[in-house]
Amino acid sequence: MTDNPVRDLPGFTHRWVEAGGIRLHAVEGGRADGPAVVLLAGFPQTWWAWRQVMPALARRCHVLAIDLPGQGHSERPHGSYDTHTVAAYVHAAVEALGVSRYWLAGHDVGAWVAFSLAVQFESRLHGVALLDAGIPGITLPDAVPLDPERAWKTWHFAFHLVPDLPEILLAGREREYVGWFLKAKSLSPSTFDDTEIEAYAAAVAAEDGLRACLAYYRHAAESARKNHEALARQHLTLPVLGISGRHGSIPDMAASLRPWAADTTGIVVPDAGHFIPDEQPDAVAAALADFIGKGDRY
Repeated sequence: MTDNPVRDLPGFTHRWVEAGGIRLHAVEGGRADGPAVVLLAGFPQTWWAWRQVMPALARRCHVLAIDLPGQGHSERPHGSYDTHTVAAYVHAAVEALGVSRYWLAGHDVGAWVAFSLAVQFESRLHGVALLDAGIPGITLPDAVPLDPERAWKTWHFAFHLVPDLPEILLAGREREYVGWFLKAKSLSPSTFDDTEIEAYAAAVAAEDGLRACLAYYRHAAESARKNHEALARQHLTLPVLGISGRHGSIPDMAASLRPWAADTTGIVVPDAGHFIPDEQPDAVAAALADFIGKGDRY
């Protein structure tokens, strides 16, 4: 497995900040006087998943792509990876970068964290966009389906929960495992080339990377419990955008989110599987820009 190099994106700067006692990595660019938008990627990716979306948003926005704890070049702490704990780290990082209110977008596990962040810190957000994610307790089905037509999309939730066995089977095979997800869950298997697969696999194979990736799933039940505790007090009132891929994991994110957030709109991106920011970056950038443009509260 190759090293885990820091990858550069023209016009953007790498930042490392102390956030709630851990060190998180962020990539920042765009207009300092524009509306701030924070981007969170999911498994098995890093901030690099947004690389084709960020330049378009940077034309009018202050863009921050943040590696979650345990992801990319952020610290891999021990302790809980439930999404409320992680959301507090992310929000602290945003504040440490000098941003007081912001728009938020998350994909996959990044959407898990984004939802919990919105529940905890709604007053600090203008709106939240959630991309193709089985959010624990919210859009995640109660049971993993067993029919072959659907089981391949969600089987890993149960596998990642098993103590020790995933580490035994995956250590040294991170490239093959990451490559399966990126290729099987994209509409076109050519979406990710070998270089991209190697880069994401290197982040998972880094010291404690696999442990941290699995921890989000192993603490999913706690994430669901905390989501429901918070929503029992008050549902979301801020604008929510659900973005689905026509061939992705959650057919209609907006419909799944609407019971928890009345001000929810949705779009379905054609010709996209699960990895929508990589597969259709122009559509994602346009949807986020339109969502931000309709807001008048920043």
